[in-house]
Amino acid sequence: MLERAREAEVLTKALPYIQSYYNKTIVIKYGGNAMLNEELKMAVIKNVILLSCVGINVVLVHGGGPEINEMLKKIGKESKFVDGLRVTDEETMDIVQQVLCGKINKDLTALLKQGGGKAIGLCGMDNGMISAQQYAPTKGIGRVGVITKINPDVINHAIKGGFIPVIATVALAEEDGGAYNINADLAAARIAAELGAEKLILLTDVRGLLRDKNDENTLISEVKVSEMASLTAEGIVQGGMIPKMECCVDAVRRGVRRAHIIDGRIPNSILIELFSDEGIGTMIL
Repeated sequence: MLERAREAEVLTKALPYIQSYYNKTIVIKYGGNAMLNEELKMAVIKNVILLSCVGINVVLVHGGGPEINEMLKKIGKESKFVDGLRVTDEETMDIVQQVLCGKINKDLTALLKQGGGKAIGLCGMDNGMISAQQYAPTKGIGRVGVITKINPDVINHAIKGGFIPVIATVALAEEDGGAYNINADLAAARIAAELGAEKLILLTDVRGLLRDKNDENTLISEVKVSEMASLTAEGIVQGGMIPKMECCVDAVRRGVRRAHIIDGRIPNSILIELFSDEGIGTMIL
């Protein structure tokens, strides 16, 4: 009986948050260990379905680096990176497209369906959802794109139909109508901005922005856009956290109310962030 009372209390405490997010859009970038660990993956799937069931419009944007690496390894092709971006020749682009738009996207859509959700798998090429031009042609990294435009029509149509859009970040190349590989964090940020989302949530493999990168107890819970330059100059924002923080700042500047970098290694981290005062991870506002 005591356990049931606690469960009821949790639901009661969540009610004001559910009411505040009702019919609003939240964009979640799904990646990292939460995609590889089956227990964490199912927790994310259940969290997304729950949010959808209580009237929150969830858009799930995903990457798939580890599975792309594995597929390239199978065909004897080495994964190479320049400035943190995957070198994407024509053959690699074919693999990226097959893995992201095919296997991962459809597997996630199927899991959401099996869990009782209503989901539809999409990719950035659908109706020109994500248009891009080649990123830094002189760097020789091939079919890596920089986003030039987001067309949200397909996403909005899916949301209005009660679907959870599951989006693979392969873009339509403006130059030749082919495909470009797009960083999933950047794509999620631009999609969130175009949709006028209430929140952008990036699932990562760290607690958030740390004042000391070697000490998880030094989490910075809140960062204002105006503080970004000084935090970078001090070396607090560094390495792989730089592009994540930059895309969150960009999203907020483009109209997203809040952006969050949270630890996807913690089960139900999405619900903890949304339905508690304390939240989890780092919030950019």
